[in-house]
Amino acid sequence: MNDFRIEPEWIATGATLLLLGAGGYVAYGAYQRRQRRQALLARLERVGYYAAHQVLVPDGMGGFIHIDHLLLTPRGVLLLDTRRVAGLIFGGDQMSDWTVMGRRRYTFDNPQPALYDRIAAVKALVGEVPVEGRLLFSNVGKFTKGKPKYVTMLDGIEVEFPPVDRTQCDFPEYAAYKAAWSRLTAQLRPSPHLFTNL
Repeated sequence: MNDFRIEPEWIATGATLLLLGAGGYVAYGAYQRRQRRQALLARLERVGYYAAHQVLVPDGMGGFIHIDHLLLTPRGVLLLDTRRVAGLIFGGDQMSDWTVMGRRRYTFDNPQPALYDRIAAVKALVGEVPVEGRLLFSNVGKFTKGKPKYVTMLDGIEVEFPPVDRTQCDFPEYAAYKAAWSRLTAQLRPSPHLFTNL
């Protein structure tokens, strides 16, 4: 009868290679997330004079509401609720749930009502300065039946909100916008929510 033995050093070598492979996989995933985060922030910084990311805003009732990104643009304050949803997305203004068809089928709550709450919270702090909100979806998803109201895909953000020239801040509303931005940012707190990588 053959006496088959695996040498302990082979077991140790195999375990080491397995751990190195798993560590490399995790490190590569973290690197990709960091690269996507930096690319998103750079893109958003281009469309606003000032920006605040991952913040809590007073909700007017003694609490705070999370906002992913706030930007001061030539049109006023823009807030973005970012979503990374892969697959085909079916949603509408009057639907309570939106459906995603991808590797698996699932639904999530219509994010528009929460966006309206965020807009109202920011408006309460900036007064007469215009406030707009967008649901910013990553390009890994696609709305096949048309985009609902206030939905913007990542590739469309710079089309809807063209990059600003920070050397040309001489439009009539700029001083009022900047004063409102200062009032707003004085009320912000850092948010414990995780950053959404698009």
